[in-house]
Amino acid sequence: MKYLFLGMVVLVMGVLLTGCVPGDGTFNPQNLAGFWWGLWHGVILIFSFIYSLFSDNVTIYEVNNSGVWYNFGFVLGTTMSIGGGGSAARRQK
Repeated sequence: MKYLFLGMVVLVMGVLLTGCVPGDGTFNPQNLAGFWWGLWHGVILIFSFIYSLFSDNVTIYEVNNSGVWYNFGFVLGTTMSIGGGGSAARRQK
């Protein structure tokens, strides 16, 4: 029963997070994504990737971005969501 509940929580979180996936690939200079959107898109990268496999309207990277700061946020968010390199730095017993 515990695993069913955990599975449902993961499924609901996945559906909620895919509601904020990056845009449809069209450029609009009046609405650029900056650092915070890059950070968010990096955090939800795994959900965006899975959703993009089934939809042609979704990408994992926002092309309508502000440049360096969006890229920095995206890489930082991706590192946070995938786990980063922190496990390589821990001491061995």
